[in-house]
Amino acid sequence: MNKTRLRKYAKLIADTGVKIQKGQDVIIQAETDQPDFVYMVVEECYRAGARKVSVEFSYNPIQKLHTKYRKASVLASVEDWEVEKLRHRTKTLPCMIYLLSEDPDGLKGMNQEKYGKAMQERFKVIKPFRDEMDNKYQWCIAAVPGKAWAKKIFPNDRPSVAVEKLWEAILTTSRCVSDDPIKEWEEHNRDLEERCKYLNSLKIKTLVYKASNGTDLRVGMIPQAKFMGGGEYSLLGNYFNPNIPSEECFTTPMKGMAEGIVFSSKPLSYRGQLIDNFSIRFSEGKAIEVHAEQNEELLRQLITADEGSGYLGECALVPYDSPIRNSGLLFYNTLFDENAACHLALGRGFTNCIENYENYTKEELHALGVNDSMLHEDFMIGTKDLSITAETEDGKKAQIFKDGNWAF
Repeated sequence: MNKTRLRKYAKLIADTGVKIQKGQDVIIQAETDQPDFVYMVVEECYRAGARKVSVEFSYNPIQKLHTKYRKASVLASVEDWEVEKLRHRTKTLPCMIYLLSEDPDGLKGMNQEKYGKAMQERFKVIKPFRDEMDNKYQWCIAAVPGKAWAKKIFPNDRPSVAVEKLWEAILTTSRCVSDDPIKEWEEHNRDLEERCKYLNSLKIKTLVYKASNGTDLRVGMIPQAKFMGGGEYSLLGNYFNPNIPSEECFTTPMKGMAEGIVFSSKPLSYRGQLIDNFSIRFSEGKAIEVHAEQNEELLRQLITADEGSGYLGECALVPYDSPIRNSGLLFYNTLFDENAACHLALGRGFTNCIENYENYTKEELHALGVNDSMLHEDFMIGTKDLSITAETEDGKKAQIFKDGNWAF
């Protein structure tokens, strides 16, 4: 891939993604697939004014070894040095950059039950630190190609060709093709902001989803919740873009208010495995029945991972006629596939979707209806004929989506 284009992408992540402020620290988490690009991002972070940039590499095959050979108690433990690292981050609030490239099937064959129980135990220790940092720091999830991931998307090409094609797809859908991607993102953010303003003006009480594949779902809204999209502000007043790419307007629904059934429109990548062709039935807000042609048991583990993982934490609106969907590619990666179609998320809700959320305690936000969980797993439901109707607080109805796209 042309290095000039990659440099623009690295700059976009640093300057528009996390939007580093002078003197801030940055932590980059990445797989081992694209060290040269990680180098570029590190340099762009320093050019943007970062005080210190650290890189944490991971490798899925090693995670499989850990799960296989470590005792369950060791796998679940959080060492003292890990606690101190988390405590340090709550004080320094570093910008976080997550560069995704892992193999969609990279954890296939791993003991998922052992791993899941270990993560539950670790979460008990990690959660207070995560809650302390919530909404206070800038973060950005972006992607780079990995060979295994590229071959999954382009199975008939040589690895080098597949990686090049995936680079092209990532840059194109991330709006990094013009001479000035940062300006293009500013315009894109303005469009999403205007759509959110309209949605918020409706004062929506319920969203009703219907599609010919069988989707028939009603989801209640939190009166104090608002739709958000594109860039957002941290509690410290710093503007950033958490997802590159992003095509969604999203909100946090009311916990306990979802009735009906919804069918997936794309596979879900969860714990390094794909869950495909699945449905979820909700009653009193909770997922009570699931079916899947592939990895149904894994889906069942997802909705029972903790007390909140079977409830909805997000409703996101994405037009079927989106750059990612129009690429004709199935990315097998939630960052991209969730921005190709409307989606829902199981698990943790976004507290910053609540108007004036900074004036509430965590307990008060959860009492308002924001779901809490150690998980937040998006799954795609958008189809070519998806209809979404908003029932408003004053008893009116407004068509939000028609034939899979915006109705306004």
